[in-house]
Amino acid sequence: MARRPRIGVTTRLELETGRFYLGRDYCEGVEAFGGVPVLINLIPKADYIAEVVADLDGILLPGSDSDVDPAYFGEQPHPELGHVVSEKDETDRLVIAESEKHGIPLFAICYGMQALNVHRGGSLIQDIASHVKNHVKHQQGVPRARNSHALKVEKGSLLSRLAKGIDKVSVNSHHHQAVKKVGKNLRATAWATDGIVECIEDTRKGKFIVGVQWHPELSWANDKLSARLFEEFVAACRAK
Repeated sequence: MARRPRIGVTTRLELETGRFYLGRDYCEGVEAFGGVPVLINLIPKADYIAEVVADLDGILLPGSDSDVDPAYFGEQPHPELGHVVSEKDETDRLVIAESEKHGIPLFAICYGMQALNVHRGGSLIQDIASHVKNHVKHQQGVPRARNSHALKVEKGSLLSRLAKGIDKVSVNSHHHQAVKKVGKNLRATAWATDGIVECIEDTRKGKFIVGVQWHPELSWANDKLSARLFEEFVAACRAK
């Protein structure tokens, strides 16, 4: 039996109790498509992260209930900024740097996509409701897996290839921040109808580095595009 790729997934930190934790959906998505999820604790020490990532075949950066610290993209905090968890920001940045060093695939979801974009020198809209006129609802509430708004997908992109044969591409939505300036070696390849960036892809040939603003870990069991993203990611990790 071929070895299953080991995929690191960063956790969250519950400030009130000091516990590391993560919703089960991310790990279940990785495992369902043949990967072995490995939790990465939020210990922002370079030597620890280097040791962990050295043994991995890929990285999944999950969503978070915290916001990226706007200091990383040179802005003061907006009044609607949510809480910031420094351990989360710092650990994810170290993980991204190590994944680049080893050239391993990276799949970034919601907060993870925003963290990737900021790490590459991009910036964020700190609060969609405050900055985007006529925006669609991006915090849909429950049921969380329901696809609530449509996407416009760029032709020729990885996402467009994965969306082939799907009549109408739509996604779930659980965020109040979004990509503003796209970071280095990244390009936007999908947008909500209000212009909010919903997918970013690495521009360098042969790289599986993809970020999506929705939550495919919630919908892969019933949504073809979300399932294909996990399938393509795990396949890239296996082939790395």
